[in-house]
Amino acid sequence: MITLRKITLDNRRAVFNLEVSEDQRQYVASNLSSVASCYVLATNGGHPFPFAVYADEQPVGFVMLTYGITGYELPSVADGSYCILRLMIDGRYQNRGYGREAMAEILKFIRTFPAGPSQLCWLPYKRDNVAAKKLYESFGFRENGEICDGEQVTVLRL
Repeated sequence: MITLRKITLDNRRAVFNLEVSEDQRQYVASNLSSVASCYVLATNGGHPFPFAVYADEQPVGFVMLTYGITGYELPSVADGSYCILRLMIDGRYQNRGYGREAMAEILKFIRTFPAGPSQLCWLPYKRDNVAAKKLYESFGFRENGEICDGEQVTVLRL
């Protein structure tokens, strides 16, 4: 069973040590860098939501959600929308359906509107990341034609 859990003093090292497979490193920042970005966003008016992705009691991934991003190149849909800025499953745990289950939990959390109401969720991804595109489209995300910081923007109506 996949759950999203807060990053704590007890689990932080395990989360920071999770890494995607070698061929996917070009697609996602390290979890440590992402948590540092959360701090910067939070101290500059944004609303980041970093979570460890757990399979039962084992941390297997990381997700960084945001609302009110500052300091990044942003697509037209960003204002007042949630963003799945980072999502990763450790290379050792891939191909087990954890990414799909995590996405379902992520969207369930976003639909509680923890930082305020919104009609949209967006996420950026590199066009050559075919596995990510397939996953996002299976949940109803659709490209809106924008490229942001070199990445394709895809949007889901909440």
